[in-house]
Amino acid sequence: MRARRLRFGLYADEEGLARVRGLVEDAVGSRKARIIGGTVALAVDDRLDFLAEQWAAEHPGRSSGSRQPASMEVRLKCSLRTWRAIRKAVPTALCPEGSGPHICRIPWTVR
Repeated sequence: MRARRLRFGLYADEEGLARVRGLVEDAVGSRKARIIGGTVALAVDDRLDFLAEQWAAEHPGRSSGSRQPASMEVRLKCSLRTWRAIRKAVPTALCPEGSGPHICRIPWTVR
C-alpha cells in the first residue's frame, strides 16, 4: 500500500465541508484504506470560481449563504484499486444521479 491523494474542489460552507469529510470517511472506512492526513483551504485563485457560477445557475434566486470555493485534499494509505474505488464513490455519494434530472447540494470537481 502506498500513500495516495484525493483532491476535490468544492463550493461549500462549514456544514457542506463536514458533509464531504463524512462521505470520505465512510468511503474509506468501508474499504481497506486509512486516512493519514488532509487539508481544507479556501481557494486563493479563480480556478474554482465556476463552482459558484454552477450554484447560481442551479439555484436561481437563492442565496449562497456562507458558501465559498474551497480545496480539500485527503491523503490515504491504500492500493491503487482501492484509491480508484474511493475516488469514484465520494462524488457518487455527493451527487447521486437517480433516474431524473438532479442538482447537487454541494457543487464539486475532482482535481
